[in-house]
Amino acid sequence: MSGSSEPSSKIRIRRERIHRLLPNALTMLGLCAGLTSIRFGLEERWDIAIFLIAGAALLDTLDGRIARLVGGSSNFGGQLDSLVDSIAFGVAPVIVMFLWSLQSAAGIGWAIALLFPICCVLRLARFNVSSTENALPTWSKGFFTGIPAPAGAGILLLPLMVFAETSWDWLRSPWLVGPWTLLVGALMISRLPTWSFKHIKIRTKYFRASMAAIAFLAAAMLTEPLWTLVGIIITYGCTLPLSIRAYKKLQLEEHSTSFIKSSQPRNDD
Repeated sequence: MSGSSEPSSKIRIRRERIHRLLPNALTMLGLCAGLTSIRFGLEERWDIAIFLIAGAALLDTLDGRIARLVGGSSNFGGQLDSLVDSIAFGVAPVIVMFLWSLQSAAGIGWAIALLFPICCVLRLARFNVSSTENALPTWSKGFFTGIPAPAGAGILLLPLMVFAETSWDWLRSPWLVGPWTLLVGALMISRLPTWSFKHIKIRTKYFRASMAAIAFLAAAMLTEPLWTLVGIIITYGCTLPLSIRAYKKLQLEEHSTSFIKSSQPRNDD
């Protein structure tokens, strides 16, 4: 009996190691994609640089979901994910934007470029601290504080995406890209509540419609990838006022419930 249980325990240990390795491997692939975008930025191959950062964002989404599905979540993986995000979505995209536009503004352009990864790191540090707090209400887990790092990287690259499709030179002006970079950095470190799409659950009656939407999105990515990314980013930007409204509504409901409970007479008998 002991001999038969020993192989099964070894197999279980190997599975646990694989489950822990797979999400971290995806995280490291995201890091490689983000850093490689800088190389193509140096070669002025802007479309490839954009797709590599978009690929890093996709891998960032997948690694967390796979870790939760296979039970491979760990403190190490969470810290690694934040460190990778600071490079893939804080350093890489702003270096690409510096090479494309901000370097023509000399020292001012570099100073603006420095502020973006600083904002990204501060936002990730705040996220790491808030994720360990247990006093937060359950409904607040559906929201981020400030826009997340991958979304910030995508919004930052929006002028470059449009330029890659249209070749409009005015989009390359540092007088446009500089304030845009500062605005996106400010959104990352802001207190604005933004939706966290990690906890969204699709109801059964919307499953077919959701699958059709995903199929349409995949077809759009294959035919017009850059314009599709532009559409996704603009759509996300349009959700920001809605997320603020939803957060305030839930916050008001919680305060109303707490007030009703506190005003009820206590029965000490």
